[in-house]
Amino acid sequence: MNKIKVGAVSYLNTKPLLFGIKQKVSLMNIELITDYPARIAERLLIDEIDIGLVPVAVIPILDEHYMLSNYCIAATDEVASVAIFSNKPIEEITHVLLDYQSKTSVNLTKILFKHFWKKDVEFIEATENYINEIDGTTAGLIIGDRALDAIGNFTFQYDLAHAWKSFTGLPFVFAAWIANKVLPENFIQQFNYANAVGLNNIDEVINELEYKNYDLKKYFTQNISYVLDDEKRKGLALFLKLMNEL
Repeated sequence: MNKIKVGAVSYLNTKPLLFGIKQKVSLMNIELITDYPARIAERLLIDEIDIGLVPVAVIPILDEHYMLSNYCIAATDEVASVAIFSNKPIEEITHVLLDYQSKTSVNLTKILFKHFWKKDVEFIEATENYINEIDGTTAGLIIGDRALDAIGNFTFQYDLAHAWKSFTGLPFVFAAWIANKVLPENFIQQFNYANAVGLNNIDEVINELEYKNYDLKKYFTQNISYVLDDEKRKGLALFLKLMNEL
């Protein structure tokens, strides 16, 4: 039987989900591939992987999609690792550099400026070292581990999950396990079980990491919410609707 190719984001926020999966790779007959979000999405689109923890913005452009897991990367309020950073308040921002690593966060930024902050700005597709260009009235969207590293380095920080919650009253789903084909039921059951292992052993997950710039216990238990429940599905449906209207 061919191995099921599983793609996952290589950020800190996925470590609890991958903890059990890595332990059970051989048992589930999978090949695990890690990369940044946009690349995992590309791999899913061109069928290089069978299931991926991908930015949800990819859903509308997949020919087929199946949300097979009970787990995701979401936030019920502040997420900490997806934010607009600037040295000027939001009212004075004229340009926003967009992190190239996740289309979901880019679209969320555009939705919030249009509907929540109600402000016209010029969006700029960022290059690799764009964080150095954040100054004056130019702000930047930073996601993932780099966002955690940037906390305290700028005068203003606008958490996008918190802004979304203020705007909609709903949690926000950044990434979900999405397959581009029907996968065996026994695999799905094993996969869900493996996802839960790390969530039930957060201290063990943290002990394997050497990250000191942010409190990982807080990050994994308060900022990130991993269970894909009905409220998150509502938030996801609204995001996809608003994204389609951009």
